[in-house]
Amino acid sequence: MTKAKEKQQSQGQLQVGQEFPLTIKRLGINGEGVGFFKKQAVFIPGALPGEVVVAETTKVQNNFAEAKVKKIRKKSEHRVVPQCPVYDQCGGCQLQHLDYEQQLKEKRDIVSQAFERHTKLAMDKLEIRETIGMENPWGYRNKSQLQVAKEGEKVLAGLYGMNSHKLVDISDCMVQHSSTNKVTTIVKSILEDLDISIYNERKHSGLVRTIITRVGFQTGEIQLVLVTTKANIPKKELLLQEIKKRLPEVTSILQNINGGKTSLIFGEETIYLEGEEVIQEALGDLEFELSARAFFQLNPIQTVKLYDEVKKAAHLTGKEKLVDAYCGVGTIGLWLAKGASEIRGMDTIAESIEDARKNAKKHGFNNTHYVVGKAEYWLPKWEKEGWRPDVIVVDPPRTGCDSKFLETVLNLKPKQLIYVSCNPSTLAKDVQTLSKAYKVNYIQPVDMFPHTAHVEAVVMLVRK
Repeated sequence: MTKAKEKQQSQGQLQVGQEFPLTIKRLGINGEGVGFFKKQAVFIPGALPGEVVVAETTKVQNNFAEAKVKKIRKKSEHRVVPQCPVYDQCGGCQLQHLDYEQQLKEKRDIVSQAFERHTKLAMDKLEIRETIGMENPWGYRNKSQLQVAKEGEKVLAGLYGMNSHKLVDISDCMVQHSSTNKVTTIVKSILEDLDISIYNERKHSGLVRTIITRVGFQTGEIQLVLVTTKANIPKKELLLQEIKKRLPEVTSILQNINGGKTSLIFGEETIYLEGEEVIQEALGDLEFELSARAFFQLNPIQTVKLYDEVKKAAHLTGKEKLVDAYCGVGTIGLWLAKGASEIRGMDTIAESIEDARKNAKKHGFNNTHYVVGKAEYWLPKWEKEGWRPDVIVVDPPRTGCDSKFLETVLNLKPKQLIYVSCNPSTLAKDVQTLSKAYKVNYIQPVDMFPHTAHVEAVVMLVRK
């Protein structure tokens, strides 16, 4: 026995392989059940709050442990049978075994836990509203990006399984729009029939590595992108002919070249093959052109609800000057443009700013101004020129806001800040920093990804 194990035993700590009973208290941020063994947190995927399980330790750290369920002694009344046949292998949906109404309650709790853990705000005075869910929480994703592999003569397209490098074939994903499933399945059979070379990740050889399908929910237009290791596709004309014959609904066919040993999906070069170069999609009365690499929200139905919550929180009267920070292609700013006197947006990706300008022009908005760069550069510059925003809307990546951006906001002190977040932990940390000058009016969770542990939130912050 190692000294570390002896020490663990003497302190009554868990050891790998140990079996023990545990009551699950809550869900963790990644959708796993959380219980406590002698004050040590234990994370157990698949366990639900209120359940009593027999767990087996799989990993022990200083301040927490991980375990798997060996047996459920007392089952949650909210436990359901997952509808997906590969649910336990894929790992894409962490909560299919929990009924949907309860998922919404647990997601609100995940937001609440983050604020409890990362802020000093008085929780009894914090208004965290009920999570806004979907009427039909299936078939909501407008885009699929599936890795391709070969098993004998069969072409597989799917995701790598949980904690493994085995590709799980996902031919009929239940959270994907049915059109993306259909296109992927037929493209797989075309690649099989024409015996087109498939990428082997282990050997770093072969041609086709990813099938990407995106559908416009409102327009029905479909874009297919084949990511290949080289530009030259043998039997290319035959391949395109078969796609057009078997999938006449596909309106845009593109090829992206990515020959690197990388986990990144896209390479730098995109080649037009057939049909249109972009597809059209609409959100409310706004229309957007989507090129192969353009970012667009994956759940258009909930995006409308999310942006409407931003609009409600902003309370625009037509007189406000508004900044759309981390603006991307300008979706949130354009959603609010009718209610503001001026919108200024910025992003570090030049192509996004180009798209934002095009989108604003296309919709006839002449009260918008988009620039490349960081908000922490532009806001002080504009202030020196005599321009100050009344409202700032920010929708940062999962890592949260840059500390320099938060500093800039605290110096500038606009009347209102609307924070749109896809990560409750970084949201709570940023709100704690902003609480020097702002008070939280309310937090509105929105479920953008049913059956997963992800939850978005809109926070209305008002200057103290």
